[in-house]
Amino acid sequence: MSGSGKTITQMKSTAILAPVIAVILILSACGKPMDAQALVAEAKQYQQQGNDKAAIIQLKNALQQSPNDPEIRYLLGTLYNREGDIQSAEKELNKALDLGMDPVKVLPGLSRAWLGMGKFQQVLDETGKLSDKGNFAELLALRGNASLALGKFEEAKVLFEQALQDKPGFSDALTGLARYSLARNDIESAMNFSEEAVKLNPENSDAVLFRGDLLRAQNKIDEALADYDKAIKLNPESEAAYINRATISISTKKFEAAQADLDAVRKIAPGSLLAAYTQALLDFSQGKHAVALETLQRILSSAPGHLPSVLLAGATQFALGSFPQAGQYVEQYLKAIPNNLYAIKLMASIQLKNNQVKQAITTLTPALKSVQQDPQLFALAGEAYMRSKDFTKASEYFEKAGELAPDNASLYTALAMSKMGQGDSKSAIADLEQAAQLDDQSGRAGVMLVLTHLQLREFDKALKAVESQLAEQPDNPLLHNLKGGIYLGKKDLAKARSSFNQALSIQSDYFPAISNLARIDMQENHPEAAQQRFEDVLKRDKKNVQAMNALAGIALARGNKEEATGWLEKASRENPDELQPALQLGAHYLAVNDPGKSLALAKKLQGIHPDNLSIVELLARSYLATGDKDAALENFQKLAARLPDSAPAQLQLAQIYSSMQNNKAAAGSLKKALTIKPDLWEAKLMQAQLAVAADRVEDAFNISHDLQKQHEKLPVGFELEGDLQMRQKNAAAAATAYEKALSRQKNSQLLIKLHTALSQSGKEKQADQRLNQWLKENPTDAVTRTYLAGVYLASKKYDPAIKEYQTILKQHPDHAATLNNLAWVYQQKKDPVALEYAEKAYKQAPDSPAILDTLGWILIEKGDAERGTSLLQKAVTAVPEAAEIRYHYAVGLFKSGNKAEARQELEKLLGGDKPFPQRDDAKKLLESL
Repeated sequence: MSGSGKTITQMKSTAILAPVIAVILILSACGKPMDAQALVAEAKQYQQQGNDKAAIIQLKNALQQSPNDPEIRYLLGTLYNREGDIQSAEKELNKALDLGMDPVKVLPGLSRAWLGMGKFQQVLDETGKLSDKGNFAELLALRGNASLALGKFEEAKVLFEQALQDKPGFSDALTGLARYSLARNDIESAMNFSEEAVKLNPENSDAVLFRGDLLRAQNKIDEALADYDKAIKLNPESEAAYINRATISISTKKFEAAQADLDAVRKIAPGSLLAAYTQALLDFSQGKHAVALETLQRILSSAPGHLPSVLLAGATQFALGSFPQAGQYVEQYLKAIPNNLYAIKLMASIQLKNNQVKQAITTLTPALKSVQQDPQLFALAGEAYMRSKDFTKASEYFEKAGELAPDNASLYTALAMSKMGQGDSKSAIADLEQAAQLDDQSGRAGVMLVLTHLQLREFDKALKAVESQLAEQPDNPLLHNLKGGIYLGKKDLAKARSSFNQALSIQSDYFPAISNLARIDMQENHPEAAQQRFEDVLKRDKKNVQAMNALAGIALARGNKEEATGWLEKASRENPDELQPALQLGAHYLAVNDPGKSLALAKKLQGIHPDNLSIVELLARSYLATGDKDAALENFQKLAARLPDSAPAQLQLAQIYSSMQNNKAAAGSLKKALTIKPDLWEAKLMQAQLAVAADRVEDAFNISHDLQKQHEKLPVGFELEGDLQMRQKNAAAAATAYEKALSRQKNSQLLIKLHTALSQSGKEKQADQRLNQWLKENPTDAVTRTYLAGVYLASKKYDPAIKEYQTILKQHPDHAATLNNLAWVYQQKKDPVALEYAEKAYKQAPDSPAILDTLGWILIEKGDAERGTSLLQKAVTAVPEAAEIRYHYAVGLFKSGNKAEARQELEKLLGGDKPFPQRDDAKKLLESL
């Protein structure tokens, strides 16, 4: 009805009928409207009866009669303030000032609206020249509250004391001094001032309300709630009391009670900005981030200076993963209130998410100097310094945080990680063990302890640690999965499988265990079993992105790119509101050389998420793959500009400059990258590549030696030296460098390089032994086995080559390239089975030029010139520069009876000076035509 917050039985009949009466009384018996002053009188009567809404209606009617009456504007603004509609209050009170009303009368109400809108500096600016007449004490108190909000604590104290001199016992001034004391961490003085305000003003609901706030700040929740109840009893329309009670309910996760209080506020003050903000806080606390953001954006569209909403919008964008937008909001807040600790911590968190480590340290440094009792602040500082590789400072801050919150297991975990960075593994594990004892609920630190032992390849210690965890949590599938991972490290597949199955017996849809069992299936050459596991997941959850990604991975491992693409497209299609599947699909399009689709997808995503940096990067890479280097450069520049402290962004920029032959700009970007992150070895490696391109080989060697010193435990510096020695034709020296690289990290790429270097230095037997020993230890390494088969082919050792390819085929029966290679080898042996393998390869990859060439040539040699030539024509169209394929096509034309076209093809082929194995055969064929 009236919206006053009273029950129907408490309402007077005049209040219930007020809106109707107000309309009737506007007209006199003869139909003439009431004059403005009569309407104002009616409004004042309604106001005295507690019916502010009817009063507002009459005042609006009065404005229609007399729009330039400052008194009406003032009265309407005052009522809007009481109703919580502070935007309308500001508008009307400003109008009253413009129409000539005395500022002494208007400024208190206007300042109250400004305070509610977060316009603290405006309060100080507009009330700078005060008159000691009128509401002098009230204005002084309002100025004091504005100064407090801006962190001008001593100025605020003086203003509150002046207000008390003018008006002894003034409640607003006493509560202001309590706020000042609270800001100085003087809780006792704050309580004393608050108690005095209530004692001297027992019927003042605002004084009781503030005491409730102060009790809440001390976590005396029951006493605070009692004061809020009392404040509501004193003033049933106390918007703030309802909202503060709702805020307690939010903090204690009593969301229904909070919503009930907010609904009550809406009846009292439908346009309340504070109620809208608290509703956003409630939605945010329930994880309804998108709903909260929508509310906040509405608030900020009408009150852009409402700083609580600005800060909450930053937190909401952070929760939604929109870190650039979050940063903009928090930056706006910190410009107004630079010392707010929550905002400082939130900004540092955003910067760390954006990999702006230096900026995070800069943001935290002033607070670290002044704040001594905030473990979260120290933990953030520890993370920032750890990521900047300053492990000493990182440990210092993590230890401070741990002292303040000794039961915080996550801090011990972080401290341990910083010590790991210093190489202090023993201390790290000791801290993790302590954390594991403390982390009773989540077991997170215990898991980290296991993972640390795994990282150090201390499998028995890891097993002991996980068994200890399982004794406490036998039904935790994560721990059984970890145990299986340890057995995988020990190469005990049977026990690993048993542990993963145990995890699934506890939770049948526990995806990590399913994935690990599929991994074992693949190792044991059972891809169909692995595939079935993930298809079973999709039967239960058809939108499961992880399962579809895994199926795409299996398809790629079997050489079936089309099937892999199908799964990733389905993952994106089934989850249209999720960005990550779409980004993975875009990356896949690039990986399978389909940049057109990647570009189209990136453009579509950018239209939906214009500020997302991952999409900007996909767009840049897509443009680069399509050959539009200018557009690629533009987007890489955007990325670098948005991430000024990101060394990887500068590295990407250097790569695009290099591809455009702008080595000077590339060198500049690399220099910036290394200024940001001096140990970025990828940038150093690229500097070496630029040096080689400029024929500064000695500089490149120096870089390789620097890398060896700076990253002594990584293979990169030694591998670079090996590559440079090979370029200088020093195969023996290259082999020595590659050996050093392999001692630091064993992988197929380094082994293949070592084999090449050893072979060229005359040690073919030793080279082959190393390769075969590796394959014995790593039987599923298809890359190395394919290389070995190629070595056999080069020396025309066809039978050993066939053996290697057949081994690969057992593991990957549909691998198109392997099928094609087998077809070619069998063709050299004149074995008729060559056609069978070529047809299988063609079925898997019908558009591959190499496969079209193999099948086409086999068909021509078997006398099927028509089909063979047709296939070869497709291959030539796809790769017109491939001389050998063009020769095969010319032979096909000749055998098909198209001598004229065969002559044209041969003349094109022999017109250049590019060598190819059949050049002499091509000449002879041309001469015969």
